[in-house]
Amino acid sequence: MSLVRHARVALAAALLVASAAQAGTPALPEEQAHWLSTISANTLRGNLSFLASDALEGRGTPSRGLDIAAEYIAAQFRAAGLEPLGDDGYFQTADWREIAPKREIAKYADAPQPLKVRNVVGLLRGSDPELSKTYVLVTAHYDHLGVREGNGDDAIYNGANDDGSGTVSVIELARAFAARKERPKRSIVFMTVFGEEHGLVGSRYYGAHPLVPVAATVANINLEQIGRTDDSEGPQVRAAAVTGADYSDVGDVLRQAGERTGIRITRHPVNSDRYFAYSDNQALADLGVPSHTVSVAYAFPDYHGAADTWDKIDYDNMAAVNRAVALALLTIANDPRAPQWNAANPKTAKYVEAASKLRP
Repeated sequence: MSLVRHARVALAAALLVASAAQAGTPALPEEQAHWLSTISANTLRGNLSFLASDALEGRGTPSRGLDIAAEYIAAQFRAAGLEPLGDDGYFQTADWREIAPKREIAKYADAPQPLKVRNVVGLLRGSDPELSKTYVLVTAHYDHLGVREGNGDDAIYNGANDDGSGTVSVIELARAFAARKERPKRSIVFMTVFGEEHGLVGSRYYGAHPLVPVAATVANINLEQIGRTDDSEGPQVRAAAVTGADYSDVGDVLRQAGERTGIRITRHPVNSDRYFAYSDNQALADLGVPSHTVSVAYAFPDYHGAADTWDKIDYDNMAAVNRAVALALLTIANDPRAPQWNAANPKTAKYVEAASKLRP
């Protein structure tokens, strides 16, 4: 580590400890603070400037740009030292012709070869002999809208915040966890999925073809739109919201992790419930796994527009949110008690029932 890099990490660690003290919460252990401070805004910027570049042509599903993105993400998982978990190395492969929504099948009916689409999946195996047989998932979708005509000179919808920000966060969290000297007790699955923009197709494909046992999967934290702070309701700096924040214990874990790292994690009075079913956490929630999405901005300028570009991301803020998520993941991964649905909330009834069938 260079002297400049070392100084930055040391300063970030000191700020994390100070944030906890100001919030009146227990100070982070020095090792933990130092580890969290290695989550880097510069690394997030570097990865996103590529994944959201015009060269990837908006990462439509299916497309050459999406394939390049998948290879890039797999390369980052490989560099981090994650174990490959797919049917083809780091890839869980599917034929788009067979799983596309009905409105899409006609476009590809005459394709002579399978149209391969891929979830990208890596595993960090846990350290505890028993808890390592259980899993925490951290996910994001890496697709976007691709190339669309009729938008003047800019037909490429780069999808930097939606959801390049979540994708590079999964990569950065994977790197940080893999580099940590002490592994968490539970295993952590890092996954980026295709086809969210077509109706959660990639995450639902995983739900139907899980790579680790669903019954042994204790939680999923999904990351969506965490790079932009210019929310339509006002700036969201050092803040994030959780969908279904009071649906399970995971919301409490995230809130407490936020308090200890200087991030205000809340339940949006409307959108936290409204958007629970509109991101990739829903596929696992339907199977009974406590699953939630963390977002900074639910609505922002350029949403689903061609101007959602990497230069508009607040990278320092995104790194700070990632630190809170990392601490929450570590907490869940080290806790012998798995998160539970909140049975007292009537909105969780179907998830509680699914969980009871999953773990009778």
